[in-house]
Amino acid sequence: MLKQDFLFNFANVWQKAEIIKIIEYMEIKERLSALRSAMKKNAVAAYIIPGTDPHASEYIADHWKEREWISGFNGSAGTVVVTLDGAGLWTDSRYFLQATEQLNGSGIELMKQGVPETPEIVPWLTATLKAGDKVGVNPQMFSLNAYASMKAELAVCKIELVSIDLLSDIWTDRPELPKSKLFIFDEKYAGISVKEKLDRLRNELRNNHADVFIMSALDDIAWLFNVRGKDVNYNPVVIAYALVDEKNATLFIDADKVNEADRKALQQQGVCLAAYDAVLEAIRTLQPDASVLVDGGKLNQSLFEAIPAGCTIRNTMSPVFKMKSIKNAVELEGIRRAMVKDGIALVRFFKWLEENVRTGNLSEISVSDKLYEFRSKQERFMGESFNTIAGYAHHGAIVHYSATPESDSKLHAENLLLLDSGGQYLDGTTDITRTVALGTPTVQQVIDFTRVLKGHISLATAIFPVGTRGSQLDILARKSLWDECQNYGHGTGHGVGHFLNVHEGPQNIRMDENPVTLQPGMIISNEPGLYRTNEYGIRTENLIHVVCADKTEFGQFLKFETLTLFPIDQTLIDPELLDNKEIEWLNEYHLRVYNTLSKGLNEDEREWLARKCTPIKVQR
Repeated sequence: MLKQDFLFNFANVWQKAEIIKIIEYMEIKERLSALRSAMKKNAVAAYIIPGTDPHASEYIADHWKEREWISGFNGSAGTVVVTLDGAGLWTDSRYFLQATEQLNGSGIELMKQGVPETPEIVPWLTATLKAGDKVGVNPQMFSLNAYASMKAELAVCKIELVSIDLLSDIWTDRPELPKSKLFIFDEKYAGISVKEKLDRLRNELRNNHADVFIMSALDDIAWLFNVRGKDVNYNPVVIAYALVDEKNATLFIDADKVNEADRKALQQQGVCLAAYDAVLEAIRTLQPDASVLVDGGKLNQSLFEAIPAGCTIRNTMSPVFKMKSIKNAVELEGIRRAMVKDGIALVRFFKWLEENVRTGNLSEISVSDKLYEFRSKQERFMGESFNTIAGYAHHGAIVHYSATPESDSKLHAENLLLLDSGGQYLDGTTDITRTVALGTPTVQQVIDFTRVLKGHISLATAIFPVGTRGSQLDILARKSLWDECQNYGHGTGHGVGHFLNVHEGPQNIRMDENPVTLQPGMIISNEPGLYRTNEYGIRTENLIHVVCADKTEFGQFLKFETLTLFPIDQTLIDPELLDNKEIEWLNEYHLRVYNTLSKGLNEDEREWLARKCTPIKVQR
């Protein structure tokens, strides 16, 4: 008899959901017990299980969700540490409530990262274990850099870090790796052939005095080989590895994922195919005196350990990572087309929202579904670029809020709705946040929104010299808030891919130092915000593109082109808090939005958009 049948037979007074939770807790305790048995057998005192995969991906296939399997916690960030007599999950404040609920009864303690009394994982381990103990990790799930750093920290206390996979044997019903087919990303969208990209990469290898480059990041591989796939949620990538040297470019991928036509197309571009699992042996058979380029922030420790001992290691940022961050003319034109389609879908959605919010039937999940429906009707739509964040009222103050059936709030004709969403089109990737008033906003909401808008405009209109880093511009988005002793805890801008990952580096705009300079062709988000706990959240996000400004006797200067096309809610703006230049920017932006989007709208939609784009007139 199955456990579930047993419980339903003998405890039919319980609610079904409660029974399922008990079953899950029982299973997790059994999994922990099996892991501890394996730990004892291998003389491992602690085992670390992160929420990552062998490719350093943001979204991972079910096959690699080891942390979720061992703990039941499915948040996007978190690491489980299991000892012989205890276990803890380290995660940040975004997931305290979720983790508390999901860990309840599992025997795993929530370790609240960022709280002063909570030690980080390595200090906790050194305080818990003794000299001579071993800490085990699956080397596929840790980058070379992260592994080396942890190994050095533990060694100070004479604790050894060892590479060992203890879950493979006990996770007996593990999901298979995805089997979906890759597809060739046509050069009419990519702009550059695989041969051209390989030539550029090989030139970078020569500049780095490297003979071969080991690639593991899925978006780098997708970009270099002009392939896309459906192996993970939201990011159109395919699971593969790659090796590139002066003569050969090998894509290591499951043979079932490539049809004959695509195989021939890749071969014509100078790409050889090999089995996904063959990558380890290919690395082990590299010339013993080869110079091997690796990106230690991405390459997993398992692949690194396969490199012959005599090889010279050149650990540096992936050349492909940098190459793909600078969009070519075809990619940029495609992104502009995607912005038009996305803007039209948003007009239709927000018009629908405005007409239906007073029914009382709408919720965070239902409006997210409706937005998907409007986007899906656009040509070349391929899916969402991330899980829509629809935060109504106090949920808007949770920066990475994700509505669940349990938390799903009904919308009313009052307070604010923060909607952060994006689409994947063959033309490009979009990411936009709009905060709208569903009723009459309060004075404080208007003031807060306008201060955030001032920061958004200040960054959008920035002019800066070549060589400027994102951290040097971050203050522009925050100053209007800092002047009032206010702030937001997330970064101001992240890079965005071209029909690839919505979060892409190496460029960003945030307070943390990043040596990467902003260059023409880079696309970044501009998304300052303000969040009042248990009240509401505000964020205004457009995507911006680095372009050349004037060249003077002081050098070449750069500026931003705003790509996103959708109006900003003027009912939340206090024009008296804006200066003339800010009003001029807003009016010009709204004029461009109307002139661009109106061509694809019907009469009613154009009238609605015209009202939203009405110029602000202020008598000063």
